[in-house]
Amino acid sequence: MSVGRFNHNGVWAIYQFEIARALRTLGQSLVAPVISTSLYFIVFGSAIGSRMREVEGVSYGAFIVPGLIMLSLFTESLSNASFGIYFPKFTGTIYELLSAPVSFLEVVLAYVGAAATKSIVLGLVILATANLFVDVQILHPVWMILFLVLTAVTFSLFGFIIGVWADGFEQLQIVPTLIVTPLTFLGGAFYSISMLPTAWQKITLFNPMVYLISGFRWSFYGQADVSVGVSLAATFGFFALCLVVVGWIFKTGYRLKS
Repeated sequence: MSVGRFNHNGVWAIYQFEIARALRTLGQSLVAPVISTSLYFIVFGSAIGSRMREVEGVSYGAFIVPGLIMLSLFTESLSNASFGIYFPKFTGTIYELLSAPVSFLEVVLAYVGAAATKSIVLGLVILATANLFVDVQILHPVWMILFLVLTAVTFSLFGFIIGVWADGFEQLQIVPTLIVTPLTFLGGAFYSISMLPTAWQKITLFNPMVYLISGFRWSFYGQADVSVGVSLAATFGFFALCLVVVGWIFKTGYRLKS
């Protein structure tokens, strides 16, 4: 791979290809999440919301919106990025990519940028859908965008790592299905951890999803289960860790050159 001047055309070509792939499945990419979001509001908003009107002064229907967005952001970022880099490995075109005049940084930038873009658009679509059911307030819109973008980029990097690591399509689903989704549900996506018994509150703090969801919810309602500074530091820490792992992958050629 080239390590010379920044190859704008190469980055843009990969980025466009990944975005075009998403547009070919627009129904699956956007319509399905809208339907899922509507079902969440029907089930959680009606069934649970009728019994639990408010959480920390916020209507239950509005309270779960940040958690819904984060849940979709986590899973879609992982899925988009992991499949994006795994498919060239599966078809064998990864070797053409490795020999092309684009650097490691440019490859990551293109794939992660495309995956993050799709996830951010999805998050905004879910936010718009949620407004059809409840009145959503965003007290700190700049911070909301920051958490949205940072989370999308971070989990796209994580997805890139999974895509490189995976040996089959089944492995692409292991982390999102068996780890990320359960941790998200247990991380306060649909409730405040202050509602848990004291012992469980302490145990829950070991769940990294708590910090991401809490910071994002704070940007909406000014309320958080943990300090916003801690949430932001945890998100940046995970982002930095993913960068280090991606750098190691390209430095060693782990599962790229064999």
